[in-house]
Parts: sequence; structure tokens; C-alpha cells
Amino acid sequence: MHTVPVPDVQSCIAAHPTRLAGIERSEHAALHEMLDLLGVPIGEGQQPPDTPLTVRRLRAGGSLFFEGAPATSIYVVRAGTFKAFHTAQDGYEQVIGFARRGDLLGCDALSGDCHLMAAVALEDASVYAIALPDFYALAQSLPAFYRGVMRAVGSAMHDLTQLADMMAAVAAEVRLARFLMHLSQRMATSGQSARSLRLLMTRRDIGSYLGVAHETISRSFAALAALRLVKVEQRRVEILDFGALQRFAQGTRAPAKARTHGFGLEACAA
Repeated sequence: MHTVPVPDVQSCIAAHPTRLAGIERSEHAALHEMLDLLGVPIGEGQQPPDTPLTVRRLRAGGSLFFEGAPATSIYVVRAGTFKAFHTAQDGYEQVIGFARRGDLLGCDALSGDCHLMAAVALEDASVYAIALPDFYALAQSLPAFYRGVMRAVGSAMHDLTQLADMMAAVAAEVRLARFLMHLSQRMATSGQSARSLRLLMTRRDIGSYLGVAHETISRSFAALAALRLVKVEQRRVEILDFGALQRFAQGTRAPAKARTHGFGLEACAA
């Protein structure tokens, strides 16, 4: 199993100051833009409070926050995709989830003084950063913001339910099929193609998220392609037969027909 060294928070900040501060700039961003992202726009005639928001921009690979770092803000993804992960004592990187436009990041700040996980941009991205005191003040003074936060939290809980559903499958190919269906639904909800998927995460990231080795993910992609359910070109996945992939994902074990292709349709191994 691939492992990565556990980062020291202070040394990471010293080594990569631009990743945490250099690309961050403060501006009084329009609050209604952020509320639109959260799905609860301010009604006509309503005057939003004059709350300063920070728009923070990151390059691909830039860290939004480190595990164990002081938690000072809540973030709303403005553009791009992020990976949230926890690093185990042995250095293994366990992916917790993927955040996209309109999702919340840093909510672990609400339960303590330090972040319980880390978040890294998978592509050039930006977020709205709301300092914790402003976050609490907005939640009390602006009902639309409170509804938006509850909506985003509900979406995050739905994602956790979907992850539990993925993990319930025995075969790695079924787990992967369920992951692709979930991603397709998320893409469609955001107005993007439900059939042509661009995977910003690596095979290793997907394997960590689904609880299997990344080699198993590669074999699983090959098996789904052999069944003509998907077409895979590096990180671009095209769903060829949406209905058939959906039926495949509804099982818990790979069908006998799939096992005849010899792509390692074994039970998932960590």
C-alpha cells in the first residue's frame, strides 16, 4: 500500500507560504454570489449585511488548510474541485471526499480549534473564506445564509450516505460503477454532462476513497470498458450505456459475465 509522510504543519507553512497566504487576497465580494452558490439567493428588495468575504485562489496542488492547523474559517467552493483527506499514523492518505462548486469545506472547524483533515485543490480553484465570527453572525442575521449552510450540510450528509452505499458492494467493479453513477449525478446537477466525465482525482485517490488498492481500480476500469459500459481515455471517462451501468451498479457482486473477462473481479482488498 502506498504511503505518504505525515506533514508537520509548521514546516509545511514555512516551506510553502504562498500556498497558504501568497495567493489569498481580501475583497468585499458580493454576498449574493455566495448565496447563489449555496442555492438560496437573496430575494428582491432584501439588503444583505455588509460582510467582508475573502476570495482565496489556489493553483492545482495548493493546500487550502492542513490537518492539525488552527481552524479559523469556513469555506464555500467558488470554482474548481478539492480533495479532503486524513493522514494516518503510518502515513497512509485516506481520502474522505471530493468537494465541488457550492460545497462547504472546513466544517470540522465547528467542532474544535484545529482541522481534523486537510484539503488540497485538484485543479486551479477558488473559495469564499468566511471567518468563524462572521460565519456565526451571518447565520444569526441572515436566514438565507443559514438555509444555504443547512442545504450544503445536507448535501454533504447525502454524499456520506452514497459512500456507505458504495462501500456496501463486495466487488471493486461495482464500487467503481456506483462511484461513476454518483459522480454523473453530481455533474448533471451542476449543469455539466452526465455522460462525459473528467476525473480530476487520480486512480490512487479513487482507490483510497473506495477502500481498495489503486491497481484494483485500474483493473476495474478495464473490466467496465470490456463490458462496453464505459470508454476510458486516461482521466476522461465516457459512459456508453447509462442504463446498463446503472443496473451493474445495483448489484453487490460482479455478474458472472463480467468475471469471464479475467480482469481481477475479486472481492475488494484494502
